[in-house]
Amino acid sequence: MKPRTNVCVRAMRDAAQIRRCQEQIRRINEDATAFAGLLKLAGNPVRMKILWLLNEEERLCVCDLAEILGMTAPAVSQHLKKLHNGGLIDRIQEGVTIYYFLKKNARPLLHALFEWIPAHPNVSVAP
Repeated sequence: MKPRTNVCVRAMRDAAQIRRCQEQIRRINEDATAFAGLLKLAGNPVRMKILWLLNEEERLCVCDLAEILGMTAPAVSQHLKKLHNGGLIDRIQEGVTIYYFLKKNARPLLHALFEWIPAHPNVSVAP
């Protein structure tokens, strides 16, 4: 029989450390779940591009986003609805046009994510 290589081998268990970490996980459990949901929401390539564009341009309407991304307005609207329901963006109506923008509380999280997107002129935002 082949020896197991994925077995934890330790001389002593640090019970205090384990209890401390378990307590920390209990305290952050709900927030961690919510944060993971936001990352999952932003993890879609189209939605990440929309968020990036809204960060760069402050606000855009569905028609502008559709043209920029080479998508239909209804397809973009579905992504905007998910981002809005997830609490990352908001909207304001001016006349017949609805503009979408990032919510202030979403900016710090998204800023950290956008640092991973290179800020070069040749970066494509097309799907």
